[in-house]
Amino acid sequence: MTARPQALNVPPSRRKKATDMPDLLIELFSEEIPARMQSRAAADLKKLVTDGLVEAGLTYASAGSFSTPRRLALTVEGLTSESAATREERKGPRTDAPAQALEGFLRSTGLTRDQLEARDLGKKGEVFFAVIEKPGRPAAEIIAEVLEDTIRNFPWPKSMKWGAGNLKWVRPLHRILCILSDEAGAEVVPLDVDGIASADMTEGHRFMAPAPFSVTSFEDYSTKLKRAHVVLDASERADHIWADATSAAFAQGLEVVEDKGLLAEVAGLVEWPVVLMGDIDETFLGLPPEVLQTSMKEHQKFFSVRNPKTGRIEKFVTVANVETPDNGATILAGNQKVLFARLSDAKFFWENDLRVAQADTEPRMKPWLYALETVTFHNKLGSQKDRIDRIALLARRFANVVEANQDQVEEAAKVAKADLSSEMVYEFPELQGLMGRYYAAEAGLDVSVAFACEEHYSPLGPADDVPTSPVSVAVALADKFDMLTGFWAIDEKPTGSKDPFALRRSALGITRLLVENGLRMPLQAELRQAIATHSATNNSVEAELEMARIDVPDADVDKHGLRDAEGEIAADLLSFFHDRLKVFLKDKGVPHDVIDACLAMPNSDDLTLLVKRADALSETLKTEDGANLIQGYKRANNILSKEEEKDGVFYELDPKVKLAETDEELALFDALDAAEAKITPAMEAEDFTSAMTAMAALRGPIDAFFEAVKINSEVEIVRRNRLCLLNRIRVICGGVADLTKLDG
Repeated sequence: MTARPQALNVPPSRRKKATDMPDLLIELFSEEIPARMQSRAAADLKKLVTDGLVEAGLTYASAGSFSTPRRLALTVEGLTSESAATREERKGPRTDAPAQALEGFLRSTGLTRDQLEARDLGKKGEVFFAVIEKPGRPAAEIIAEVLEDTIRNFPWPKSMKWGAGNLKWVRPLHRILCILSDEAGAEVVPLDVDGIASADMTEGHRFMAPAPFSVTSFEDYSTKLKRAHVVLDASERADHIWADATSAAFAQGLEVVEDKGLLAEVAGLVEWPVVLMGDIDETFLGLPPEVLQTSMKEHQKFFSVRNPKTGRIEKFVTVANVETPDNGATILAGNQKVLFARLSDAKFFWENDLRVAQADTEPRMKPWLYALETVTFHNKLGSQKDRIDRIALLARRFANVVEANQDQVEEAAKVAKADLSSEMVYEFPELQGLMGRYYAAEAGLDVSVAFACEEHYSPLGPADDVPTSPVSVAVALADKFDMLTGFWAIDEKPTGSKDPFALRRSALGITRLLVENGLRMPLQAELRQAIATHSATNNSVEAELEMARIDVPDADVDKHGLRDAEGEIAADLLSFFHDRLKVFLKDKGVPHDVIDACLAMPNSDDLTLLVKRADALSETLKTEDGANLIQGYKRANNILSKEEEKDGVFYELDPKVKLAETDEELALFDALDAAEAKITPAMEAEDFTSAMTAMAALRGPIDAFFEAVKINSEVEIVRRNRLCLLNRIRVICGGVADLTKLDG
């Protein structure tokens, strides 16, 4: 590996500094730190040390932390050479206070009676004051205390003891490098932690440069480490790995499958990355590419190399931690031998699973489906087979919503989880769904059914793609509805940060499936129906189970005694959906008060309609007219509410234009007529954008009305007519959204 330019995350230049502003360098050198812990540990080291220094009275200009498999490092630039002296005054008891009070004050200050000052505070009498002066402390003394405390109390996820000492570290700690350096030179900060004394020494690469060496500054440290075959910065190691891997693949007309998580992990496994590319035996090239990729990633930490023309995984990239005379040939040979054994297992699983998938049985994949009868989903919700039955019934209902073939949807729901019994998914659980698609295709099922096996788990998160195929959407909705209503029915809801069954994810998934596919669904009714399906399944009554296939008459619901329980659970679950929807819309930039204004309107269980309304209102409020209209509306509503409360009546009659006395009043009548003529049909057509544009146009006439017209006229009939006019503003604008919920 050739030397590379230094690219470390150290803040600006250190060329010139005053001698009283030294730099601190710390390195904690140990056995190999697990890759998954390194980044967090480097950040923890930086926070603990810098916070401790500041708390002790030191200041610094900048700091940077680093990690490799065998070391954590911290550099702190522009550190003050000593803490500032402090002077603190404390007020104590009166001079004639009981002796016990004085003794307590002396203990808290660490002073004697002679060191106190008595001051006359007038009416309060004479009071003791303590003046506590603390001289500044040298930086080295403070650093030693802070670093020892950091080492002894470091927050490793797991730690160990070794030898006869009591120190705990993630792996045995061998060296502590701790120096202060300035223009005059470098000095070791003396400390000793369980027999490990600080020094200015470190070590290079375990095999290529194991000899210890001393350093005098961070620049000296990083330069000598690179000469000793150690790249200190994890991001530099990752960049080098990716650059060499992609270059090697490109030279052969191939491409490396991107995997940022694997790249970060591999960068944490090596101090001197050496990229090697090897071949995959022809025997295994017929395996699904995802199987090859998963097997190599999980077991070997290999990158997959794909042929862009065929989509096949044909080679692999491994990263060694050492340069060898044979340019890695021996390393590659050993890796290929181990890889052959791993992929032989995967091939065995694949071929066994294909025999089940391709067998001419009815139903298809019968052995796997029967095996799920003995797999418990939840002790209160039955087996995986029970869950599949519920999903199939719900999916048939949702087929109407998405305009899909009911028989295809039900078939997809029944086989969607069959791959959970397969050998491949047992070995690689992360391939569930994906293998279901392959097996369904091998079973000769329709392509839409096969894709539903994979896509019904989606979306798994905010960035995951949402299925658009009608069959996939119907099964995905059914799967998530069953999860939510089932766990709500047994009162296993998320609490605080705990959500062991990922129910928040299911609710967000349903929201995105409906909204992003533009689907209309009365959520409250469907939740009740899904809860009825659970109740029927749990009672094991076939007639009740069939209720999930059809709309249940009220009389039948009452007969089964489900109405009250269903209603309460569905209402609580709808509230949960609304909470998830708020998160969804806030991520899209919709303010919380806009969401509340739309939630207060009828049909708020139609999430697609709700989002359309919220988006339109949010955009309207971004305009000057829209924002200012809200002030006029609230003024009208506040005046009207106050007068209605005072008079004990509601001013809901139609205002009479013949009682208008000013041009501004007449203009408002005309504007309200024009707005209503546009808003009413727009709302009926659910064209919220047009409705709110028409509403925003009222801003000018309403403002002019309030500037020119006195609402509480001395003529009672005119006053009442104007209050009725305000009510008309409230009714017309309030039909679009509950504007009283808006802030400002």
